[in-house]
Amino acid sequence: MVGFFDGCGNVYLNREAIYFAVGKFEDIYNKIIPFFKKYPILGVKDQDFVDFCKAADIIKVKGHLTSEALNQIRQIKVGMNRGREEIL
Repeated sequence: MVGFFDGCGNVYLNREAIYFAVGKFEDIYNKIIPFFKKYPILGVKDQDFVDFCKAADIIKVKGHLTSEALNQIRQIKVGMNRGREEIL
């Protein structure tokens, strides 16, 4: 991709969609997350992004290598997307 994400990730095409996948954690932490902090996601997906950042912070300090922190990441994941309870 050219521009902000230059050298970061790959684009995949199929009949229904175009996918952008980033495999290197450093690219996620140093390019993707700062981009979406600068240009915030609107709506309920913003809460998923906040949770994603929490998990990334745990991984950044190698917390995912301990069972306790890995369980924290699992709990964060359970609450994301359709697992998030709507607040009335």
